[in-house]
Amino acid sequence: MISRYWSCRVKPGEEENYVNYLKVEILPHLATLKGFRGASIRRRDDGDFPEYIFISEWTSREAIKAFAGKEIHLAVVSEKAQKMMRSFDQEVRHYELIHSA
Repeated sequence: MISRYWSCRVKPGEEENYVNYLKVEILPHLATLKGFRGASIRRRDDGDFPEYIFISEWTSREAIKAFAGKEIHLAVVSEKAQKMMRSFDQEVRHYELIHSA
């Protein structure tokens, strides 16, 4: 199992729109992809722009490649989402699951 971590800062007043966008458009799309095993959205209030972390779970790097393309370390961020953001990570971090209890 591979976890894919990515974060962004959302503009004031766009928080609800951003979370709804993820729930209504992004998560249902990801659920159709082979090798996708789920995701979580986390928020941290930090200054003027809340930070959101999106963690997706995949069966393998090959499954991620089918979604993100050959350069799996690059973020996949739609133009629609970018309009709601103050900033976002250009690259993602991948972590391999070693143990879960």
